[in-house]
Amino acid sequence: MQKLRHLALVALASATLSSCATVFGGPITTYQKTKPAAGEPQREVRVGALVADLLLTGAIGTVIDFATGAIYKPQPTATPAK
Repeated sequence: MQKLRHLALVALASATLSSCATVFGGPITTYQKTKPAAGEPQREVRVGALVADLLLTGAIGTVIDFATGAIYKPQPTATPAK
């Protein structure tokens, strides 16, 4: 019983401390951290990371990713004109 309780505690701690976009999404840019002002386009969400968060970590991992800004796609780069 004690071993099962310890395993459950470790599983809960790892789920709360890790979230898919934060761990696997790469470095977080200032574009991802900054909330858009009125009239600016909204940031796009990484759909794959959102689904993985919901399936693997539940609401806790999703909240962590939104709080850190990691769930948002990095700023799109402009393609040079030909």
